[in-house]
Amino acid sequence: MLFGATDRDAIRDGMVDLAFRRWKRPSVKPGTRLRTAIGVVEILAVDRIDSDSITDADARRAGAAGRDVLVARLDERPDGDIYRIALRHAGSDPRETLRAALPSPDEVAAILARLARLDAASRHGAWTAAVLSLIATHGGVRAADLAARLGRETLPFKADVRKLKGLGLTESLEVGYRLSPRGRAVLDVLSRNLSPSSHPE
Repeated sequence: MLFGATDRDAIRDGMVDLAFRRWKRPSVKPGTRLRTAIGVVEILAVDRIDSDSITDADARRAGAAGRDVLVARLDERPDGDIYRIALRHAGSDPRETLRAALPSPDEVAAILARLARLDAASRHGAWTAAVLSLIATHGGVRAADLAARLGRETLPFKADVRKLKGLGLTESLEVGYRLSPRGRAVLDVLSRNLSPSSHPE
């Protein structure tokens, strides 16, 4: 479930606490916690409704100017049912704290073991060191361009970067990525075990 930049800011400020979507099936359920650019957004309720039940007050709580504007937006996608989603801003993304925290030697060992497992499970071979090194030297470069440097497709590459982000090693920019302080510390240790040929040019 995606939110535009304006909606994200309004959710963070408490001005928006509803969303309306037309779905063939709900993509979230109560209790879902979404990681977004403004932190965590928690889904409180998901209810299938008729458009007739939407009020002007509901529309304003969803960031729309009024009911007619909201319904017209929903009708741009004719397939599926309309769902009313209650939500709230649930604080900062815990990965932000994790990214800034320099790991202890024990934590580094655990992270390296996790990276080794990701490499072992990969269908395209070991990738974690190459991707970390690439982001370290080409921060702010489009994902498609980074993927091309490794001869990879963009979507699988982005999925791998999200795994690194989940470990607190990378962070997303408006364009591309950069290593977090935690990621740089891990790469420093990891690089000691890499030969120069292991680094992408």
